[in-house]
Amino acid sequence: MQSRNKVFDDISQLMTNAMGVAQGAKTEAETAMKGMMDRWLADRDFVTRDEFDAVRAMAQKAREENEALKARISALEAKND
Repeated sequence: MQSRNKVFDDISQLMTNAMGVAQGAKTEAETAMKGMMDRWLADRDFVTRDEFDAVRAMAQKAREENEALKARISALEAKND
């Protein structure tokens, strides 16, 4: 009876070790895939969300300044006519 429990204990230990190895392989694969994706994205010259938002804010400010200057020019031209 004791030898049968030993066999089950050995099988249980083997399965536990196999699960640990599988988990390690999964983590290693995820790390490798993340590294590949990071390199791929870096090669594509994508911008970050922060960079995009900063440029968008600058463009909005430039549009507003342009509209203000147009209005000012129109007022000066109307004054000279």
